[in-house]
Amino acid sequence: MLGLPRSVFLPERNYSEFETGNLTLSVYDAEKMGLAHHPNQNAVALHVGDVAQARAQLEAEGVEFHGETIDTGVCHMALFSDPDGNALMFHHRYAPRVADA
Repeated sequence: MLGLPRSVFLPERNYSEFETGNLTLSVYDAEKMGLAHHPNQNAVALHVGDVAQARAQLEAEGVEFHGETIDTGVCHMALFSDPDGNALMFHHRYAPRVADA
């Protein structure tokens, strides 16, 4: 649904990996692997070119977002959760980064 390329899929192990550029997201069914499921409450920020467009696409698929899109003065952020309660965020930085002085 997020459009991330899947690089590994092991259905017999309930395990997948998805690539985001320089980060690999490991997604698995913890309970089917003998582990307890604990939703991640710290949002994984997924860079997108246009937060409004990415949000609209997921909303059209029935995904509910947590509040309005946030404009921090340097970036736009839209918060949502996956079906298991893990926090995710669409993120786009529009202001240039400032090097440390």
